Amino acid sequence: MADWSLTDKLCNASASGKILEVLDLLQKGADVNGFNTYKRTALQVGGADPNIRDPVLALTVTHDAAREGFVDAVRALVQHGADVNLVDEKGNLPLHLAAREGHLEVVRLLIGHTANPRTCNGLGFTAGQLARQHRRMDTAEFIEAHLG
Repeated sequence: MADWSLTDKLCNASASGKILEVLDLLQKGADVNGFNTYKRTALQVGGADPNIRDPVLALTVTHDAAREGFVDAVRALVQHGADVNLVDEKGNLPLHLAAREGHLEVVRLLIGHTANPRTCNGLGFTAGQLARQHRRMDTAEFIEAHLG
């Protein structure tokens, strides 16, 4: 870890929920909006812009948090201005990624904030279809019931 940049360390500490380490790294000059080695930004720390996209797949931290099922992070991002209606380079909303992975609590949160939860991604699949296709039946059934 000695060879890691401050931004890499900040992203690692953010993802791990190590708040004191995050604060220490910010005080040492880590760029809260900087990209780490994997072209990702720190999760909503110290005023980071939650809508900055990584240059590889056009993902926002909300996409990453939704895909990984970090419901508390998604909630905080939404509360701090994250736009859940931004799509990645494949046309996926954060809702698509959460549904595909079967993260029901994240889907419950996002579905009410997504302008059109019936939106198809770049491959023509809705969040509900992705959930069903990946055998996330509880998630698929919730989406179908919610959308009627």
